[in-house]
Amino acid sequence: MSIDRESLSRAIAARGPVIRVVVADVAGSAPREAGTAMLVWAGGQDGTIGGGALEYEAAALARAMLAAGRTARLDRMPLGPALNQCCGGAVTILSERWDEDRLAGIAGQDIVARPLPGTGGGMPMAVARILKRARGEGFAPSARIVQGWFVEPVAKAARDLWIWGAGHVGRAIVDVMRPLPGFRLTWADTEASRFPPLPEGVAQRIAANPADLVPEAPEGADHLVLTFSHALDLDLCHRLLTHGFGSLGLIGSETKWARFRSRLAALGHAPDRVADIRCPIGDPRLGKEPQAIAIGVAAELMTMKTAKARTEKERAG
Repeated sequence: MSIDRESLSRAIAARGPVIRVVVADVAGSAPREAGTAMLVWAGGQDGTIGGGALEYEAAALARAMLAAGRTARLDRMPLGPALNQCCGGAVTILSERWDEDRLAGIAGQDIVARPLPGTGGGMPMAVARILKRARGEGFAPSARIVQGWFVEPVAKAARDLWIWGAGHVGRAIVDVMRPLPGFRLTWADTEASRFPPLPEGVAQRIAANPADLVPEAPEGADHLVLTFSHALDLDLCHRLLTHGFGSLGLIGSETKWARFRSRLAALGHAPDRVADIRCPIGDPRLGKEPQAIAIGVAAELMTMKTAKARTEKERAG
């Protein structure tokens, strides 16, 4: 887990200062691992550190911090005796106030290290070594407490996911993908009336021919093509094959996919390149309902994201 600068920025812009509640350490069994975080403000919250009594208590403490003007606090919470949860372990919760100035202070940083409340003195050598290795080798440490300091990586830039089509399946996919970490959503269609109220954090793009928007997408973006028109779907696949992509999924039947393979070949695309398109999308075992397709798509994208992160970590040593 890591500091999500984009989520923090959106929350601060919308709510003003917020409290970021992060699991700093875990002993024994606990709902979530170290580095798991949520944002809390006076009237709500975003994210979860595991739910139940632990989260309820942590959110209440965070709101009390905001009301009192406190900047940080550290709490160790035994889950059994204190909160009557069945996990049996204990978690250490770090709650910190974040505003625009503090967010600007971590600009350009890949690792954020700071002393825990009540810790005095300078930076320990162990923390300095972690920061030096991160700068020199691209090493990304896991979130953890090191000699009274909390060391935490900053999330890398989110993966761009472009969803082409605001019909039933597009809406279901946005509902499922929007809360997941590590993705930046762009949603495109032909006119504003095709969209529901736009969820927070989702970028909307409108064009009479959405395929004209393809040059705006980063070459490494993920794409899901599921418009109301087979002709538009084909145009999007054609232009994306030319433009480049991280992954490309196309909604459709085996018959549609066979026709698309033939038509894309006629447009000059090599068979092995066309084979990079996933069709159908999702997991057919889950069913054809929009929500079932969305769950399957999310599982595919999360699996690809995890595999990519694992490969990058292995390369970094």
